Amino acid sequence: MYPMKLTAALKDYLWGGTKLKTEYNKKSDLEKVAESWELSCHKDGPSTVANGEFAGMTLPQVIEKQGKEILGSDCQHFEDFPILIKLLDAKDNLSVQVHPDNDYARRVEGEYGKTEMWYIVDCEEGASLLYGFKNEISTEEFKRRIQDNTLLDVVNSVPVKKGDMFFIDAGTLHAIGKGILIAEIQQNSNTTYRIYDFGRVGADGKPRELHVDKAIDVTKLAPPTRDTKPQGEPQQMDGYVSTLLSTCEYFTVHVLDIASKAELDVDEKSFHSLLCLEGEVTLASSHGDMKLAKGDSVFLQANYGSYTLTGAGKVVLTTV
Repeated sequence: MYPMKLTAALKDYLWGGTKLKTEYNKKSDLEKVAESWELSCHKDGPSTVANGEFAGMTLPQVIEKQGKEILGSDCQHFEDFPILIKLLDAKDNLSVQVHPDNDYARRVEGEYGKTEMWYIVDCEEGASLLYGFKNEISTEEFKRRIQDNTLLDVVNSVPVKKGDMFFIDAGTLHAIGKGILIAEIQQNSNTTYRIYDFGRVGADGKPRELHVDKAIDVTKLAPPTRDTKPQGEPQQMDGYVSTLLSTCEYFTVHVLDIASKAELDVDEKSFHSLLCLEGEVTLASSHGDMKLAKGDSVFLQANYGSYTLTGAGKVVLTTV
C-alpha cells in the first residue's frame, strides 16, 4: 500500500488562533483553527486520505478494508487504533484540565484513557504552561481551591521554549498557555475533565461545562515526576539528526532534523506516521516521490520497507 497523505479534521475551539491556516496550510472556512487532528481514527474527527486509490476515504475505512495487519504486530493487542496526533494553536489559555487513565475511562466513558506528550513547535516570548502542582496537596484542599478560585495559586507554572517536551501521564493536571503551538501525540481518546476555565463562556453565551467531581476522582495531587526535555540525546545520522522525544507503551516519538537526507525503513512491528513541522522534504519510495511541506502528514503501513526523506526540514516520526 502506497504512502497516504492525510487531510486533518479541524476544530474551532474558542482558545484557538489562525496559525494552522496561515502557516501550516490548513484549508478551512473556520474563523479560527484550534486543533488539526493529523493522524486520527477517532469518531469525533477521523483523518481522510488525500491521494491515490483510497482518496476520500477515512483512515478507519482504509484500515477496515485492508485489515488491521497494516498497523503492525505491536498494534495487534490494542482493541482500537491506539494513538491520535494533533497540532494545537493556543492563541489563548486552555482550561485547566486532567485526563483519566484507562481503567477509569473504560469504566466511566467507554473509551481509552489519555496519556500524552507535547512537543513545543513554537511559542511566543514569555509563554508558559501549567504542569502538575508545586507541592503535594490533600483532596480537601483541592476541592476548596476549586470552589474559591485559588487553584492557580498551587499549580506548577513552567516557562517554555521551542523544542521542549512534556510527558503528561494520565491524572496529571495541566493547561497549555497562550502563545504556544504544540504537536501532541496521545492515546486515542477525547475525554477531558475541565477543572477551571477562567470564567469563560461558550458560543451559546453560557459558562463552559466543568467536570469537577470526575477530576477529583482522577487527579494526582502532587508535583510532576518527569523531566521537561526529550528522553534521548540527539543522534547524528547520515544526513540528519534523530532525537528520541518520548517512548511509552502507547507510542514512540522521534524528531528528525533533516539536513540533506534520512534513509528510513518501516518494519513489521509498526506503521510510520510522519508530520512535517518545518521546511520541505521529498519522500522517495517504491511508489515514486511525494512532496511534504509544513503541516503535511503521511501514513505508511507496517512492513512497507525502505523510503528516503530528502531536502531540509523537521519531521516528527511516530510509531507504536
